[in-house]
Amino acid sequence: MQHFNQNIINLYGDKGKNWLHSLPKLIQEYAEDWHLTQLTPFNNLTYNYVLSAVQNTKPVILKISPDIESLRKEANALRAFAEHSCVKLYAEKDDALLIERAIPGQSLKNYFNLRDEEAIYIASDLITKLHKAPLPIENQFPHISDWLALLDQDLNIPSEYLQKARDLKNHLLETSPKNVLLHGDLHHDNILSHSNDWIAIDPKGIIGDPAYEIAAFIRNPIPDLLTIPNAKEIIEKRIQLFAHILKTPSQRIAQWNFVQAVLAWAWALEDDCDPFYFKKFTETFK
Repeated sequence: MQHFNQNIINLYGDKGKNWLHSLPKLIQEYAEDWHLTQLTPFNNLTYNYVLSAVQNTKPVILKISPDIESLRKEANALRAFAEHSCVKLYAEKDDALLIERAIPGQSLKNYFNLRDEEAIYIASDLITKLHKAPLPIENQFPHISDWLALLDQDLNIPSEYLQKARDLKNHLLETSPKNVLLHGDLHHDNILSHSNDWIAIDPKGIIGDPAYEIAAFIRNPIPDLLTIPNAKEIIEKRIQLFAHILKTPSQRIAQWNFVQAVLAWAWALEDDCDPFYFKKFTETFK
C-alpha cells in the first residue's frame, strides 16, 4: 500500500494526496451503490486501487482511479472486446469500473519460466481470439503511430538506440499487413485463468499491426526475466515460437520487440520513473 500511495503522490501531487484521503469514502459509496460485499484490496497495487468483491453472489472487481480518462479508455476497450476473451464490464462511473472477476484467476506469470513454452501457446491462442474483435466504426481508439510519435522527440536515450527504434518503427508502420484492435499490454499478469480457459484483463485498446501485440509478452515478466542467466536465449526462443504459431515473420516480431523496449524506456522517462529495466532489456536485445 505504501508503494501505491507513493506512486499516486508522485504522479498527481496534491490532487493525489486528496484522492487518497477520500479513497475510504469512495469505496464505501461504491459498495453501497453497487451492493458489494467482501471487498478485499489486491496486494500488488500500482496506479489503480483494485479490490475483489461480491455483488449479490457474483464475483466482481472494483477498480478506482484518479485518472478518469484512463478508466474511460479501458471501459471503451472492454466494450469493444466483449465476447472476445476479455473480462466483461458490468458498470462504470467517472472514477470507477465494476468488472467481471476471473475465477480462479491464476496469472500466467505463474508459468514462468518452467512452463514458458506452454505459456506462449496460451498467449498465442488468446491473441488470435482478441484480434477477431471487429474494428470500431467510430475513431474511438488511437493508432499505434500515435503512441510511437514519442520516439521522434528529443529523449535522454543513447542515439544508437533511439535512431534504430525510429527507423524500425517507420519501416514497420509502412509495411503493416493490416490493422486490428489490439489489447496493447498483453503481458503475463494481464492473462488470467477463467473457468477452463484464459482471459485478458486491463486492455488499452489501440489499432495497429497484429505483430505489435506480441512484444509485451516477450519482455515480461518484469523484472524477473532479466534476472536469470539465459534471458537472451528465452527471448529468442519466444520470438521463434510466436512466429511459428501465429504465422508471423520472426524478424518483424524481433523488430517490434526492440521498438517497444525503447518506447517503454521513453515512457518511464516521461513519467519520472526508473528506466533501468527497459534500458537493460534494450541493451540485451540490441
